[in-house]
Amino acid sequence: MALFSLYLVWEGIVFYYKGTVIFIEWDLFTLFGSRIIITLLLDWMSLIFGGFVIFISGIIFIYRTYYIEGDKFFARFIILVYLFVVSIILLVFSPNLISLLLGWDGLGLVSYCLVIYYQNEKSANAGILTILSNRVGDVALLLRISWLARYGSWNFFYSQLLYGNSIFFVLVLVLLAGITKSAQIPFSAWLPAAIAAPTPVSALVHSSTLVTAGVYLLIRFHYVLSINNFLFYIGSFTIFISGLGANFETDLKKIIALSTLSQLGVIMFTLALGYYEFSFFHLLSHALFKSLLFLCAGVFIHSMGDIQDIRYLGGLNLGCPVSSFFFVACSLSLCGFPFLAGFYSKDLILESYMLDHLRLIIILVVVLGTLFTATYSTRLLFYLYFKNFGSKINICLAELRGMVVPIGALFFVSVFAGSYISWLFIPPIFIFLPMFFKTMILRGIFFGSYFIFIMIYNLILVQFKNLGDTVHFISRIWFMPILSTYFLVPPLYLGNLLIKYLDQGWVEIIRGQGFYLVANKGGSFFDYFFSLNIKYYLLLFLLMGLFLLFYIYLNSLN
Repeated sequence: MALFSLYLVWEGIVFYYKGTVIFIEWDLFTLFGSRIIITLLLDWMSLIFGGFVIFISGIIFIYRTYYIEGDKFFARFIILVYLFVVSIILLVFSPNLISLLLGWDGLGLVSYCLVIYYQNEKSANAGILTILSNRVGDVALLLRISWLARYGSWNFFYSQLLYGNSIFFVLVLVLLAGITKSAQIPFSAWLPAAIAAPTPVSALVHSSTLVTAGVYLLIRFHYVLSINNFLFYIGSFTIFISGLGANFETDLKKIIALSTLSQLGVIMFTLALGYYEFSFFHLLSHALFKSLLFLCAGVFIHSMGDIQDIRYLGGLNLGCPVSSFFFVACSLSLCGFPFLAGFYSKDLILESYMLDHLRLIIILVVVLGTLFTATYSTRLLFYLYFKNFGSKINICLAELRGMVVPIGALFFVSVFAGSYISWLFIPPIFIFLPMFFKTMILRGIFFGSYFIFIMIYNLILVQFKNLGDTVHFISRIWFMPILSTYFLVPPLYLGNLLIKYLDQGWVEIIRGQGFYLVANKGGSFFDYFFSLNIKYYLLLFLLMGLFLLFYIYLNSLN
């Protein structure tokens, strides 16, 4: 899979410079005059993104063999992960909304099966929240398919030919599908809940597959979006809320999941500005270092007796030195440290934004969201490496070679991929900004870090215990999981009532079971006349005789 991914990336580079696009139609068979066709679109974007997805999936396949070995349902897990990868590949290379829907729904269904893999109450609740939130986007995609049926084709590039009210309706449906799949506000609750899945699955879900499906769909429809203020505000406030929540979270995987949510907000607001190439660039670099962060977190959890609370972890640099080195490097890349993968995309996005849009409130929101990335990463590194040893350091099982070797290969690619992508796909540009803007993030880190870590964690939370509710409120992403379930549970109760009183009640009596009971009773009544009992036999002769006498009497009257 790694070699095939390299081939796809190479072909994507060639397609980019030659401007080549290949559209394949595979006519499978004809059924009652209808042609069943599979369509594939091969361009530089689909080839490169497909290559990155296959590469990350190949690394995770090697990793998860050692991570979940000995599990009772190991074969089931392998099949589900393969179906997950097949679904995202079908979505990436499909230009047709019908076949794209197969990959889209496949991702939602298989992700639900993977989230509930550990069969407990937490996993069940997380799975229900995940699949119900994603169904909103699925319905939007179905409505869009039915709307495009009026125009003679389901290929998505026909959308640029729409006009008038049709383009607005299609835009609303595409935005709804994209922001639900990418967990933007107000549909953000399911992404942190999806960490109930095994860690290799989290590395796939939160890096390059499920959450990026909505982003990839919106990038494909960039000619419909153009510059979109609604998406811009949605992405900006997603950055702010998720970054703020990550600073108060104590679950290792949930912190990384909220970091994913923050970076998805960055990708969304970049796309809303019309920079779809920069958005795609950050999507690729984020997929690499975020999957590596999850895999390193999986090594820590696996080695420390399945503990995810960062307050019980510590001294990981002694028990897991190699994975700790990878984790620190990827955290720096996440923060935009110079010459790492995240630097090339995030710096380019922020500088391009400050050149074009200078709304003070949104600038503060974006800068604070970027600052929060540095603060929660620093806080996480402090808990894992610099505080006193955790209680679980005594049961550290050390690192398995089968888990360290694949993440080492992923680390090598994630470090150098950003610079190579910028050299290959981003033209040489010079961005000149005043010193005030260039040093805004740096000054915010110095002053904001002191305020957050000294004032909040050491003074306020110690002296004023009543702020515990506020911290809980922020760490739960402003109670968004409760709001999401509050709006999703009533339709479930309504569906239960409809099933109970209609499908299993009146409809059954009127149609299914009712017809069976009537036919059964009617058949039993007629069986009386075909019984071998002598009484019914003589009664039948009596009735026939009476009928003949009545017939003769009528003829005599005539």
